[in-house]
Amino acid sequence: MQKIFGAILMLAVMATSCKQTKEQPIEEVAKVEVIEKLPVLHYGFNLEEFNVVHDTVRNGDSFGELMLKNKVDYPKIAHISENYRDTFDVRKIRVGKPYIILKSKDTSEVAKVFIYQNDKINYTVVDLRDTAAFAYKNKKKVTLREREVGGVINSSLSEAMDNLGVDYTVTLSLSEIYAWTIDFFRLEKGDKFKVVFDERYINDTIYAGRGPIKAALFEHKGKTVYAFPYVADSVNNILDYFDQDANNLRSTFLRAPIKFGYRLSSRYNLKRRIAYYGYKVRPHKGTDYAAPVGTPIVATADGTVTESTRRGGNGKYVKIKHNGTYSTQYLHMKAQKVKRGEFVRQGDVIGWVGMTGNTGGPHVCYRFWKNGRQVDPLKEKLPEADPIADSLRMDYMAHISPLKEQLDCIEFIDIAPTEPEETLISYTQ
Repeated sequence: MQKIFGAILMLAVMATSCKQTKEQPIEEVAKVEVIEKLPVLHYGFNLEEFNVVHDTVRNGDSFGELMLKNKVDYPKIAHISENYRDTFDVRKIRVGKPYIILKSKDTSEVAKVFIYQNDKINYTVVDLRDTAAFAYKNKKKVTLREREVGGVINSSLSEAMDNLGVDYTVTLSLSEIYAWTIDFFRLEKGDKFKVVFDERYINDTIYAGRGPIKAALFEHKGKTVYAFPYVADSVNNILDYFDQDANNLRSTFLRAPIKFGYRLSSRYNLKRRIAYYGYKVRPHKGTDYAAPVGTPIVATADGTVTESTRRGGNGKYVKIKHNGTYSTQYLHMKAQKVKRGEFVRQGDVIGWVGMTGNTGGPHVCYRFWKNGRQVDPLKEKLPEADPIADSLRMDYMAHISPLKEQLDCIEFIDIAPTEPEETLISYTQ
């Protein structure tokens, strides 16, 4: 009887272990009598002291014109324009961006402060109250809330994430983290995922995007692969994602120079015959990926740009040397984003899909060199990225232990797509 009681007690402890990790002790807070009501500050200012104008930048607006309309002296405008260009480049205010003008409460209504919203979090203040106006940057108070999500795929990862109310950028990040281990174009119904990340909120209420993924798990075809961020290269401060066995999830080369929305339109083929040339053999030493004009083209591996130019039938192109063995080239770009001599990381945008040079449609011709000879990248067995060094293995395992436990405690939520209701169609004679 004593053994049975002990077994029941052990099961109860195991069943509640995940919940206990979430519980926090509640501390009693002593009541404090509020003696004086402090003014509420916005952007560091008490708005009750000003006449406040909220507006957005429109076509034709300039900082100088906005200030002159609000009775700011030209010397102050020139002072900000000339001396605070690094803080606030007045030439780069963008249409649609919101701004606030704090005016004096007297009859003159002269602008005292100009606040420009760079984005949801960052803003720039131009303080015009003193003779020598000045500008500075600041940030709104942001609260981070950790979020845990677990889901089951019925049609696609993006649909499953959307059904759970998750920011689409989380889907993109997951597909990038697992790009070398999971083919996201061939996911199966019943595949599962879990992910832990932070969500940013301004003033505890306004959603302002999410932070990096802290931990993830993906179950594909019955195989489970964890993913944890870790800086294994402290010299260059490079962060990569590793699995539960300390293997790097990144390969040395991406499968394609375009992340999404592409079609493999032509493969590497040394015996290709083209009707236009009388079916003569015209070797094609590249791999073509068709995509709309303007689609970002990314570097498939780390390396240094050796060419970024335009030449003949290649059109605008970029060539990258990755090491003493491998180089890659990206042809027919609409425009390049990188210059010769720049170091690029795998996944960095280096240009955009176009139709420059000899091409019958928008695509990027991806060429791959091994030891100075062009080869078919889809048939090459490419080296994997280095795993975590033995000297860091114990530290890594200690680092991921609580994260792995946290992932294991997340439940999978299966939100199956609802069947459309049958529509009753009536016909009138």
